[in-house]
Amino acid sequence: MLILLPPSESKTAPVSGDPVSLGTLSFPGLTKDREHLATTLARVSGQKNALSVLGVGESLAADVARNRELLTAPSGPALSIYTGVLYDALNANSLSGAAHEIADRSLVVVSALWGAVRPTDHIPAYRLSMGTDLPRHGKLNTWWKPRLTPVLDEAAADQVIVDCRSAAYAAAWKAPAARTVAVRVEQLNEAGKRSVVSHNAKHTRGLVARFLCEFEAEHGAIETVDAVRDALSTRWTVELVEPTARKAGTLTVVLDPPAV
Repeated sequence: MLILLPPSESKTAPVSGDPVSLGTLSFPGLTKDREHLATTLARVSGQKNALSVLGVGESLAADVARNRELLTAPSGPALSIYTGVLYDALNANSLSGAAHEIADRSLVVVSALWGAVRPTDHIPAYRLSMGTDLPRHGKLNTWWKPRLTPVLDEAAADQVIVDCRSAAYAAAWKAPAARTVAVRVEQLNEAGKRSVVSHNAKHTRGLVARFLCEFEAEHGAIETVDAVRDALSTRWTVELVEPTARKAGTLTVVLDPPAV
C-alpha cells in the first residue's frame, strides 16, 4: 500500500539538527534535481521580487528569507516539519509501533522542492508551492512530472495507491490508474444533502491515512482497491467508483451532519 499525501503550506522549522543530506533522502534518483531546485530557490528567494515570484504576501517574508539557507539550516523528520490540519489528524507520533512502521514505508509526501519524501527523511522547513511558476522552470508540477514518473512508477509497482493529494500535487505524477483511488470527502447536512468541504476534507484525509496504517498493522496487508474500501467501511460511510485501466477510481468518504 502506498498513501500519497500533499505537503502542508505551513511548516515547523527545527531549531537544531544537522542540515539536509540530499544523498540520504528516499528516492535517490531525484538527488540532482533536488540540489538544482534547492539552489535555484535559495537564489530566487534572495531577489527583490521574491515574494511575487513565489506567489506569497508580505506576511510570509520570513519564510521566504529562510529559503536562502536551505542547504545549511537544521533539518528534521518530514512528518515533524509538515504541520496543519491533515498532519494534525494523522498524528503520526502517536501511532503504535507496528502502525508507525507501516506509515514509514507506506506514506509518501509529494513535494514542490524535494519531489517526494518519506516520513523519516530529514528536511528543513521551506516555502514553495507546486503551483509556482518558477523562472526558467515553468509550473513546478509540470517540471517535476518527467522526473518523478520513473521514480514513483518503480516505487508503486504492484501496490494499491490511496491518493490524498490536492490537484496541484496530483498533477506532478499520475499514479497507475487501475490500482489507484483518490480520496474525496463530502459532508451531509441535516436535510440529507451533500457538499464538498475543504477544511474537513484535509482533516478526514489525515484520519484516513492514519486509519489505514492502523488497520494494516492489525489485519494484514491491504493489497487491492476493494480492500481499501472494505477497511474504511468499518469506520465511515464510503462509496467507491472503481478504477479503470485509464482512470483512477474515487473513494468518497461521506461525513455525518455536524453535531449541533
